[in-house]
Amino acid sequence: MSITNESELIGMQKASEAVAYALKEMRNFAKAGISTKELDDFGGKILEEMGAKSAPYLTYGFPGYTCISVNNEFCHGIPSEETILKEGDLINIDVSAELDGYWSDNGGSFVIGEDINHHQKLIDVSKEILQKAIANIKGGVKISDIGHLMETEAKKRGYKVIKNLTGHGVGRSLHEEPHEIANYRDRFNTQRFKKNSVVAIETFISTTSTIADTQKDGWTMVGNKGGFMAQHEHTIVVTDGKPMILTEANGIYN
Repeated sequence: MSITNESELIGMQKASEAVAYALKEMRNFAKAGISTKELDDFGGKILEEMGAKSAPYLTYGFPGYTCISVNNEFCHGIPSEETILKEGDLINIDVSAELDGYWSDNGGSFVIGEDINHHQKLIDVSKEILQKAIANIKGGVKISDIGHLMETEAKKRGYKVIKNLTGHGVGRSLHEEPHEIANYRDRFNTQRFKKNSVVAIETFISTTSTIADTQKDGWTMVGNKGGFMAQHEHTIVVTDGKPMILTEANGIYN
């Protein structure tokens, strides 16, 4: 969507506050010994208390309030009573929701407890690339140029990007124009970021894979060549200068 007045900005700020707070609290709540279903129920309760509704459930009938992916699961992981978090697990939580007709989206990867499996470098690179990408976005900038920046920064550090997962427009629904904000230079994408537009910017930084494949459950995605992936995501408003990060309160950079 494009922000055209103050009430729309306030609406987006409130929806973004809900998803950011839910993500932050879920990250604090996550620990070894609990199930991803327990973690998801915790997040779902926070959204409900804030008057927000799960976006993946509303939009796609997703079987959970949030997407929780663990270790080799790249994204869209289904919360389960059978998946018990362990020390050193790489976990990604993606929280998106609707509140009073406005939709916002954010996510982040982190390690449960001690980094015994050495995932922190991948996580840090994903965060750094998201920060750098957002810092370079303003009205008129080519979407493909930001994708090129993300892939270049990943390659510099010895990582790859997932080519079939992208950021997207957001605001009046979960996915809007621009539908694809890729992590690489898509030479067929001639779109530019528009001032006052709301977009969800996401990193998909991988150790070995470049494509994410959907599993038999119809949701969970894993790498075509295995390995691990870190994702970090903010919903922002594009301006003529520094973007407004609506989900900044989630603390994913910390």
